Amino acid sequence: MTAERRKNDFIVGLTVLAVSVLVVATVLWLKQATIRGSTSSMTVRTRDVGGLALGNPVVVRGVRAGKVQAIALGDSGWVVVTLAVDKDVSLPRDPVALLFASSLFGEWQATIADAAGLPVDADLRAHIAEARTRGDTLAGAVLPDIAQLTAVAGRIAGDVSKVSNRVQTAFDDQAAGELRASIRNFAQLSDELAKTVRKQSLNLDKLSGNADRGVDKILSAAATIDKIAARVDSSTSKDELRQIVATTQNATRELLAATTRLRSIADSASGTQSRLNSVIAQADSMIAKVNSKRGTIGMLVNDSKLYSSTDSLVMELRALVADVKKNPKKYINVRVF
Repeated sequence: MTAERRKNDFIVGLTVLAVSVLVVATVLWLKQATIRGSTSSMTVRTRDVGGLALGNPVVVRGVRAGKVQAIALGDSGWVVVTLAVDKDVSLPRDPVALLFASSLFGEWQATIADAAGLPVDADLRAHIAEARTRGDTLAGAVLPDIAQLTAVAGRIAGDVSKVSNRVQTAFDDQAAGELRASIRNFAQLSDELAKTVRKQSLNLDKLSGNADRGVDKILSAAATIDKIAARVDSSTSKDELRQIVATTQNATRELLAATTRLRSIADSASGTQSRLNSVIAQADSMIAKVNSKRGTIGMLVNDSKLYSSTDSLVMELRALVADVKKNPKKYINVRVF
């Protein structure tokens, strides 16, 4: 009996020991504890942790690499989160911690990501920049969870509903008619614009044709200039251009001499004109004196009696000449001694 009792006690003790080891192993597995110390602690500094709790997973590049080990309040309103991360995990170049809900059932996780790959969110980047500090402490921030997004979506839906009600109120039958009229006017404007574009395209075609003809004329003129240049070159080679230049110089000198002579003639004519002006002035003075009945000539010209006397004297002289011719002996007596 004693041996059998000892055997039973041994079996009971062994069973209790196995159950204890199994319970301890189960607890350690549930708490995801490590025995050999293959993890390293990492501190995260953030303003809020949202729904993050102890034991929540730590994810690096989408792979679970640790768990949340401790959460405590820090100084100046900060929250310090301690993460237990596997030692063989390589972190990003500029690591930051993002805390957010991983499912719809309230499960949260801490994701270690590179700061260069953060979402384009001004508030998130501002929180990360505010949480940065010296040392190995990571900057952390909380992403909006599903509840917050749902609340924001609800507010947006309410705003959209209000806007739609206002649009429905403003967009009545009259507004619809005006919109249709505006669409018709726009269609007419489009047709007129298309016609104008077609007309302008024809004008552009004409302008392009004129431009082509102008270019052809320019090319022809350039060819003519080339020919003239070739002729000038040939003339230069035959010394004809030098002769032309010499002849032109001689003609220029002769022209200068003729111009000098013309200038002297003009100067002489200018002096003659001044003298002629003086003679004319004197003649005008004499005529004025004659007209004023001053002097012998003035009295002779302006006195009609003198004209009559002169006329009678001429008549008497004519009668005397006629009588002399008729009776010469009466007036001429020739005596010969």
